Amino acid sequence: MSLHLYDTARRALREFVPQHAGTASIYVCGATVQGVPHVGHVRSGLDFDVLRRWLAHSGYDVLLVRNVTDIDDKILTKAEAAGRPWWEWAATHERAFSAAYDALGCIPPSVEPRATGHVTEMVELIERLIERGHAYAVDGDVYFAVGTWPSYGELSGQRVDEMEQGEGADPRGKRDPRDFTLWKGAKPGEPDWPTPWGRGRPGWHLECSAMATHYLGPRFDIHGGGLDLVFPHHENELAQSRAAGDGFAEYWLHNAWVTMSGAKMSKSLGNTLTIPAVLERVRPVELRYYLVAPHYRSTLEYSEEALAEASAAYHRIETFVHRVHDRVGAVEVGRVSDAFAAAMDDDIATPAALAEVHESVRRGNAALDAGHRTEALALAGAVRAMTGVLGLDPVVWAETSGAGGSGDAARQALGSLVDALLEQRTRARAERDFARADALRDELTAAGVVVEDNADGPTWTLKDGA
Repeated sequence: MSLHLYDTARRALREFVPQHAGTASIYVCGATVQGVPHVGHVRSGLDFDVLRRWLAHSGYDVLLVRNVTDIDDKILTKAEAAGRPWWEWAATHERAFSAAYDALGCIPPSVEPRATGHVTEMVELIERLIERGHAYAVDGDVYFAVGTWPSYGELSGQRVDEMEQGEGADPRGKRDPRDFTLWKGAKPGEPDWPTPWGRGRPGWHLECSAMATHYLGPRFDIHGGGLDLVFPHHENELAQSRAAGDGFAEYWLHNAWVTMSGAKMSKSLGNTLTIPAVLERVRPVELRYYLVAPHYRSTLEYSEEALAEASAAYHRIETFVHRVHDRVGAVEVGRVSDAFAAAMDDDIATPAALAEVHESVRRGNAALDAGHRTEALALAGAVRAMTGVLGLDPVVWAETSGAGGSGDAARQALGSLVDALLEQRTRARAERDFARADALRDELTAAGVVVEDNADGPTWTLKDGA
């Protein structure tokens, strides 16, 4: 089976056929750096990180552009309220987003452009639109004329006469309330750049069209982002880019929201959970598991109980891999199973893919307990391969210092302590001091360490929740 993806524009699953053989080009709408990232923000980054990993695993050279919106009404408003320069406010929170992506194991994008670095490209795009009769300037502002583009609404499926751009009741100089802003004339105290229409700053929708085509060309494969961006942001991107003569994105992919009590997680509603706050309760790899386990198009209702269940589920995976390592030997990366590949090719169906991972863990534990060491080792290798595609490989997380909240150094230190106690226990049993041996085992159990005695000697794992 070849990779099929759900295209929002076509409202159907479509076989993925790239513009250029062997290369997959992706533009993902990144953060508007107005505040500290919450779990709703990073879900998009994680979902498209998994897509990128699967494309790479499938043999594609992946070019992924994820932008930073560092000039925006919300950034200016919040910076002013805090009494801080807008550029410093944006830079501070850009670093917070980068730290969150890094902590959760996202591969850095091929390039991460800032909007403020591409004003020249934005001005050129506006000039093309004006020349083609799809945009007009009024008193320093420039608007896209929606009525000149008959295909407007094709992405979101909304009727043009029912659309609201959310730009205020009476913007300056608009000929039609459906028109949207490409360029905003300068206002006192705001940053601005020179243009043929006077000084000002770019509109949000313009920014992404200019950056996407600058790095990926006039036609590229996939445009991604959160479901909340379908309208007006992506609808407007598509309209202005096509009206300017660019083919733009061939596939449109959208991840669903993270909600609390049925409402989209957002700062304006006050129902956010920041990444630093959540990482005080679970390890980064466990939060990543929680966020990538549902299908990317399924709404994720946040709850502490579900987060705890995800942590326990991931712990079962890593415990199996470590058991095999301790009892059989080093676990090398194997190959993904056919069932896992089929799930990923079916619109990146991570629930089915993880079900295959856990089935392999179950079979591997059974093989290990039955003494079938070769089978257990092969299954552990497959688990490493499959979890690697999802960015969840236990060995990688253990070897990445600090990335898992329980890095290699911590595991080595714990292992040294446990091994010393096990050696004392083995010596006590050899000396028939069974009371001492039992006391040492009880001490380890109380600390969350499960000891198993087998023909190869005692082995240990951490029990769920420890």
